[in-house]
Amino acid sequence: MTYPEHLRAILRLGLPLIGGHVAQMAIGLTDTVMLGWYSVEALAAVSIGGSFFFVLFIFGSGFAMAAMPLVANAAAQDDATSIRRATRMAMWLSVAFGLIVLPIFLFSGPLLLALGQTEEVSATGQSYLRIAGLGLLPALQVMVFKNYLAGLERTRVVFWVTVIGAVVNAFANYALIFGNWGMPELGARGAAIASVLVQVVSLIGVILYALRVFPDHRLFRRVWRPDVTFLSTVFRLGLPIGLTMLMETGLFAASSVMIGWIGTVPLAAHGIALQITSVFFIIHVGLANVATVRAGNAIGRNDPDHLARGAKAVIALMTVLALAAMVLFFVVPKVMMLPFIDPSEPARDEILAIGATLLMVAGLFHFADAAQVVALGLLRGAQDTRVPMYMAAFSYWVAGMPFAYVLGFPLGMGGVGVWLGLALGLFLAGGLFMWRFWRVILPRIAAGTSSAA
Repeated sequence: MTYPEHLRAILRLGLPLIGGHVAQMAIGLTDTVMLGWYSVEALAAVSIGGSFFFVLFIFGSGFAMAAMPLVANAAAQDDATSIRRATRMAMWLSVAFGLIVLPIFLFSGPLLLALGQTEEVSATGQSYLRIAGLGLLPALQVMVFKNYLAGLERTRVVFWVTVIGAVVNAFANYALIFGNWGMPELGARGAAIASVLVQVVSLIGVILYALRVFPDHRLFRRVWRPDVTFLSTVFRLGLPIGLTMLMETGLFAASSVMIGWIGTVPLAAHGIALQITSVFFIIHVGLANVATVRAGNAIGRNDPDHLARGAKAVIALMTVLALAAMVLFFVVPKVMMLPFIDPSEPARDEILAIGATLLMVAGLFHFADAAQVVALGLLRGAQDTRVPMYMAAFSYWVAGMPFAYVLGFPLGMGGVGVWLGLALGLFLAGGLFMWRFWRVILPRIAAGTSSAA
């Protein structure tokens, strides 16, 4: 394939995935906007509670994401049996993880207090998480089916299911947060109920689609039977993926905790800025998914040249999109924040000022953030997950987090210092992941040896 052909293939597969991720982010954005209009206290509580939920969700999603390269590789070899076995064991591991961590949600209040949050934020955060945590099981199963379908290059259905979920969430939030249409006014708890409803609706949608379009995969036939070989394979790939994502999302969650030490208003500004940057970042997550699928297919066909050309094409597209986002962060940060804050909010100007500064800092590290997630996508497609996990641990927690703390507190830079620490961790991770793919994994594949490590 020529480079223009690679770009067309990337866009054909990637646009629905990117759209699906953006629709998924719209759910979080809707929560943030509506809670911001409800009260700053509720927004602050759900910002910290949502970060808490997301950390555990993203960790558990590692097993679901392990299904994508395995399914893509098996699909390239027309191996329906391996597709079924990999997907089923991803379902098994996701259920097990959800049950193990459920008590953490039920008793999250003391944990939030121990992390330095106020009593009010901790109490509201716990009431939110006790409900939202029930949605973790269906949420993880939705992730399994999304990765299964993406591995089969059925990305449009992933987009439409997520869009429907975002619409359901918006209506449910409007009814349950504010008490509209005869519903009780539940505030943060209403946002949690809406989230659980979305996950259940989405799960029903993806299961019905999979059963109708791929009946030959027989995903639920004797689903209770263990498959030790693929259970081990999915666990071996998925645990490092989950831990790697945990380290990055944990980095941002820890930044929420640290900014919560400063005060409620800075935490609210941080939550808004984080939502905005996440919308742009999620575009690159979609590209990373494309990289995983196409890399898995190329390796399944034993075509390293195709893998290299496809990698260059997806990195070029990533670069263009990242530069465009950086311009927006520098030029119109306050404009992007306005929809999130009630005009009558007394702290509105202070939230805008703090948040705009944070967004300009985000402009400094957005390219590195995009590069690291796309490089990880390529590595996962090659089923290389263990060494990148160690690289992530060093970048985010040995370098990034200590730097964030020192700049933010001993050096008195506050939220800006914390975000500069995030930038350091992301720059290191991006450089290390790119180096590993181009200098270690690709030559290993070209030489005909296993890429997994």
